[in-house]
Amino acid sequence: MNPFRELLDLVLDAVGRLQAAGELPPELDLSRVAVEPPRDPAHGEAATNAALVLAKAAGKKPLDLATRLAAALEGAPGIARLGTAAPGFVNLTLTPAFWQRQILTVLEEGPAYGRSDLGEGQKINVEYCSANPTGPLHVGHGRGTVFGDALANVLAHAGYRVTREYYINDGGAQIETLARSLHLRYREALGEAIGPIPTGLYPGEYLIPVAQGIAERDGDRWLRVPEPEWLEAFARIAVDAMMARIRDDLDALGVHHDVFTSERALIEEGRIDEALAFLESQGLLYTGTLPPPKGGKPVEDWEPAPQLLFRATAYGDEIDRPLKRSNGAWTYFAADLAYHLDKFRRGFDLMVDVWGADHGGYVKRMQAAVKALSQGRATLDVRLCQLVNLLDEGRPLKMSKRAGRIVTLRDVVDEVGRDVVRFIMLTRKNDAPLDFDLARVTEQSKDNPVFYVQYAHARICSVFRNAAEEGLGHLADPAGADLSLLRDPAELLLVREMASFPRVLEGAALHFEPHRIAFYLHDLAGAFHGLWTRGKEEPKLRFLLADQPELTRARLAMLAAVRSVIATGLGLMGVRPVEELH
Repeated sequence: MNPFRELLDLVLDAVGRLQAAGELPPELDLSRVAVEPPRDPAHGEAATNAALVLAKAAGKKPLDLATRLAAALEGAPGIARLGTAAPGFVNLTLTPAFWQRQILTVLEEGPAYGRSDLGEGQKINVEYCSANPTGPLHVGHGRGTVFGDALANVLAHAGYRVTREYYINDGGAQIETLARSLHLRYREALGEAIGPIPTGLYPGEYLIPVAQGIAERDGDRWLRVPEPEWLEAFARIAVDAMMARIRDDLDALGVHHDVFTSERALIEEGRIDEALAFLESQGLLYTGTLPPPKGGKPVEDWEPAPQLLFRATAYGDEIDRPLKRSNGAWTYFAADLAYHLDKFRRGFDLMVDVWGADHGGYVKRMQAAVKALSQGRATLDVRLCQLVNLLDEGRPLKMSKRAGRIVTLRDVVDEVGRDVVRFIMLTRKNDAPLDFDLARVTEQSKDNPVFYVQYAHARICSVFRNAAEEGLGHLADPAGADLSLLRDPAELLLVREMASFPRVLEGAALHFEPHRIAFYLHDLAGAFHGLWTRGKEEPKLRFLLADQPELTRARLAMLAAVRSVIATGLGLMGVRPVEELH
């Protein structure tokens, strides 16, 4: 249960009583009424905007209505004091008992704590990673992958029916280039000196073992036949090999998609033709010539010749978009039309695509396409993930095999661990650049956020181990704990922070911002570490007091609840909590 939802119910009940008494009109839009922590803690522990958003419709001054609402809330359970503040807020200070009982809620609900019906079972498709199968995943892919996977976890916790999807871009010119690159390595595997990799082919050594496998299986079968006879076979072999490697890398990162959709399969099934036939029936296709790029800069897909165009400007895009090149080949956009129509036909009115920052110019055209293909019934939300700057002790580490140590995402995962990678990728908002320093992300200091949070969980586990060693293990059972004994301001601060978890989760789900979980866990860990330090300085605040068993039981119940929330939050990030740090 979200404690701020409890308070909202009290506020709405007070509004209802004012309406019944004739002090407010019966028909009011209550959808914008909210209860949140105030910006200034001096104003209390919660504040409602009810008077502000209802005043105009009620024909009253906001501050006058706030005073009347505060009077109606007097005596409500859990509220110790009420006050008003300009321009019309009602501030609430809550009783210690209100916060203390949140401990029992956490312990009763366990990993389900913070679950909500916010999504109301709505289907949502989250597509992320979707790296081109032309090579292994790099660190930039890792950021979008972690973001998308954590977002899917948060949305599922918030009551959405989530499908995690990977779109395999296995069609088009890039796959033909991959096939030619593999054939070159195949010739090398048969003993031919191939020299430097020609410009335009993929130089990665990751194709060498794939080519050796073909050579061992087929011998020189493909050596002297013309390209049209081997291109298709090598393309399929290369894509299968790259996707197997990508899946293995995703598994190492703890990522598992529900659906893998092939661009090639959509094309072969005629899905592009279906999408374009629908758009044509709506009068949204025509043959025309695009204007030259502004400023003389090259723009993808622009050709100074008549092309088949989608009327994207009818749905908010700056220009209409080409669907076919002059050589008759489909543009990437045409395939993406078919893909998003396929999503819509599978029942997804809400879609989230997670892309790299270099695709920012592609957002409006795809949103226009989804509006057109769904006739306004579906929404596409695109989340762009900015670059990751890979560092080592503050020095940039180039993403090149010549740099030596780190080349791929898997190398980073193998070096620092999946939990570190996942946590650090969420320590910045997705649209802000992120520095990933290999040395700093593994150091055991308060400046390392993943250590700081994991250390809080491990420290709490150590308290329970110490309780068992000191013969106090029976006090770890929270049954019958007198939580009113938790009166110190530092204890109540920790409990209030813990009880904010459901509100943080709802905000992360509503705004598609899983980084909020990382920020929250850092604050919760800080409140715990602060109390731990106080206990070292003031013996009366220690968690284990053999001469005060009931206070010890209450404090262990509090710690068990905090530990549970940390573990749940880490789980939503895809990070495993640890019980000991060495």
